Amino acid sequence: MPMIRVQMFPGRTSEQKEALVKEVTEAIVRTCDAKQEDVWVMIDEVPRDHWALGGTMYSRL
Repeated sequence: MPMIRVQMFPGRTSEQKEALVKEVTEAIVRTCDAKQEDVWVMIDEVPRDHWALGGTMYSRL
């Protein structure tokens, strides 16, 4: 059972997230010989002030 976790900033529409889940699932099925119904995709929307890059909070970049 492949499980894919995507972490990204909030702000995408439901349609964009649905398209992402579809594309990721298809890639796993194609490349890993998995069954579509066995692929789990989780989207974590993490606020900008919970990310940092190079020691600086991303909300300040």
